[in-house]
Amino acid sequence: MGADGSVRGTHGPQDREFRLASVTKLLSAYAVLIAVEEGAVEWDQPAGPPGSTVRHLISHTSGLAFDSDTVQARPGTRRIYSNTGFSVLADTVTSSSGITFADYLTEAVFTPLGMTSSRLTGSAGAGGISTCGDLALFAAELQAPKLIAEQTLHEATGETAYPDLAGVLPGFGRQNPNDWGLGFELRHHKTPHWTGHTSSPEAFGHFGQSGTFLWVDPPAGLACVALTDRNFGEWAASAWPDFTDGVLAEAGFGASPAG
Repeated sequence: MGADGSVRGTHGPQDREFRLASVTKLLSAYAVLIAVEEGAVEWDQPAGPPGSTVRHLISHTSGLAFDSDTVQARPGTRRIYSNTGFSVLADTVTSSSGITFADYLTEAVFTPLGMTSSRLTGSAGAGGISTCGDLALFAAELQAPKLIAEQTLHEATGETAYPDLAGVLPGFGRQNPNDWGLGFELRHHKTPHWTGHTSSPEAFGHFGQSGTFLWVDPPAGLACVALTDRNFGEWAASAWPDFTDGVLAEAGFGASPAG
C-alpha cells in the first residue's frame, strides 16, 4: 500500500477473516491514542502496578509480566512485553470512559475507518479479528491520519517511549535497546528482526503469533499487511524479512535480497 492510500498489490482473498493475535495491539493502541485526545484518559494517569501509568502500560514498561499479574520490575526500568499490561490498559479506558473497550474500539476506530469486518472478541492485546481489506484501511490511516493529530501519531510511532531500555522481542530474542513507541514496535536498528534487511530504521508495526504482521515504512512510503492461518515459527522468522525486502525492492526502495 502506498502512502496515498492506493493498494499496490494483493494476494489471496481480501475479505477472509483471520485471528490477528498481537497485531491487535496496534488497533487497541490507536483507540487509546484517541481516548487520550478526547480526554477520556491521560498519559500520566495511574494504572497498573504502583507507580505505573497509562504511558507505561502502552509502551510495555509497567513492570508487569508477559502473561500474568506478576510485577517483575519497577515501572520505567525494563521493557517487558506484556499482554497483561494491555488488558489493564483496556480496563482503564473502560473505567474512565464508561464504555466497554471492545465498543470503544469499534466506535473510535473501526466504524469511522469503514472496517466493517473487524471486531475484538477477546483481550485487547491479542483478541482481534480482521481482514486484509480492513487492515489496508487502517494502514492508510497510519500513513495519513484523520482520526488523530499528526503529532500524536508521530509520538506513538516516531519517538521511543522510555529510551535505552533492553528487553526481549518475542520470537527474536533480547534486544538492547528494545525500542517501542506508544503501542507500536519500532524497527530502529534491531537485529534479528521480523521486518526486512532493507527496512528503514523509521519502520514501525507489529507481528502476531497467528502468523500475521503489519508494517509501515515512512521513508519508503509503503505499508504491508500479511494474514495467515499458520502460527508464527521459524518459517516466519526466515521468510518475512526476505518477503519484505522483495516488497521494498519492487517499489524501488532498497535492494532485493539477492542484490
